[in-house]
Amino acid sequence: MNNAPERSQPRPPIWKAAYERLPTSVDGRVRVLGWLSLAFQVVLVGTGGAVRLTASGLGCPTWPRCTAGSFVTTPELGYHGIIEFANRMLTFVLVLVAIAAFLAVVRMRTERRDLFWLSLSLGLGIPAQAIVGGISVLTGLNPYVVGLHFVVSVSLVAIATVFVYRIRFGERAPRRTVPRWLTALSFVTAGVVAITVVVGVLTTGAGPHAGDNSDDKHLAPRNGLDPQILQHVHSWPAYLTVALTVAILVAAAALRLGRLRSVAAGLLAVEALQVIVGITQARLGLPELLVGIHMVLACVLVAGMTAVVLSLRAPVPAPDSAGPTTKDRELQR
Repeated sequence: MNNAPERSQPRPPIWKAAYERLPTSVDGRVRVLGWLSLAFQVVLVGTGGAVRLTASGLGCPTWPRCTAGSFVTTPELGYHGIIEFANRMLTFVLVLVAIAAFLAVVRMRTERRDLFWLSLSLGLGIPAQAIVGGISVLTGLNPYVVGLHFVVSVSLVAIATVFVYRIRFGERAPRRTVPRWLTALSFVTAGVVAITVVVGVLTTGAGPHAGDNSDDKHLAPRNGLDPQILQHVHSWPAYLTVALTVAILVAAAALRLGRLRSVAAGLLAVEALQVIVGITQARLGLPELLVGIHMVLACVLVAGMTAVVLSLRAPVPAPDSAGPTTKDRELQR
């Protein structure tokens, strides 16, 4: 009989133990991080709008530092510096969420390549977003650079929406579940939404909210276009978007496409609210609060339109409900 004490198994490295605890299928952690990715992208647009609408766009007059000698705001910059610096700090929150989302799907990179690449795209998009924001500061809030910053942010909202949708409903299906004409109608609507957003960016760039906190209100330049004319031009694709969305909703109801009908109804509700806010802000002389709400609703509009396009195909069952997961295959080896 061997009475020699048994040797304890060596503990695995901390990084390996942490890796083993990462999800191997879509679970609650992945879903929460997906929604956080989308929510914070929209929140960032909202805080960015607050920076501009409180004339705090140059609250931190340089980049990447807040001032020439400090990475953080200083008392001399006042509340404008606090607002701008807080918006910059939100970027780091987004980075942490993006890293967590990437780690949450990294062990599923074989069977859920879509989630892996979407999370990576979000992670890489955040530094690009920050760089464009920095360039806007260094160029004295050039309206075209500021507009590009908004377009990049809206694009990341669309990617985050795809990420959430794929987490919820699985991979992209190989076939459509709607007629070709309805697919074409949906893509045309998406194109009109893109035009509406771009014209809205140009309209804002021509308006009174330059975003600088200087006594010289011409420090931050405008794009030189007529804001009154652009307000009317901006409304044309907006109304067309509403009409096209109504057509999608009617078609989805007639064809008994439950998911598409629900998503289209939600999109139509957002559009109706956006039109009301747009008309009201124009008649009241563009009050800051309504302009900020209009910006946030533009992000929700893009998210809704993205969901409509994604709903044109039947979902593929996610790996957690069908088929072996990464962990299953590892145990079989």
